[in-house]
Amino acid sequence: MTQAQNPTATAAPLSFECELAEPPEKVWRALTEPELLAAWMMPNDMKAQAGRRFAFAGLDAPIECEVIEAEPGKLLRYSWREQPSAEDADHLPTFDSVVTFTLARTISGGTHLSIVHEGFVAVAEPVLAIAGAGCGISLHARKNPAAANAPCMMLRAA
Repeated sequence: MTQAQNPTATAAPLSFECELAEPPEKVWRALTEPELLAAWMMPNDMKAQAGRRFAFAGLDAPIECEVIEAEPGKLLRYSWREQPSAEDADHLPTFDSVVTFTLARTISGGTHLSIVHEGFVAVAEPVLAIAGAGCGISLHARKNPAAANAPCMMLRAA
């Protein structure tokens, strides 16, 4: 049996933290309003309600998600299920994970943003790149852009 047929989750999540000058309300909008989320991530039909299913328009196939928790201005957690393309389906598993955004107001009125992406299947673990002091984040599952993008891009959208 190959690892692709019997994938296991990795132990270490991808975690990022940064301080943003914008208030949590603005950051929340960038995470939950479909048109703002699409500006920095992908087109979607997001609605921040626990139990609500939504999808991102992935490059090969829709990325299916379900909101696990949503506390406006504070916490957003959703499942992330990315199917491999038809040509990769025989050797890559479904990419299952959970993305959690935690927002906390800073003393100056900005936002402390924590992003945790966890539960990756070992053979589908993304390649990670972090871009400098702007708290830029780019995650690539397999060969396609996926997961979270740069908070700076997110804030320009909001």
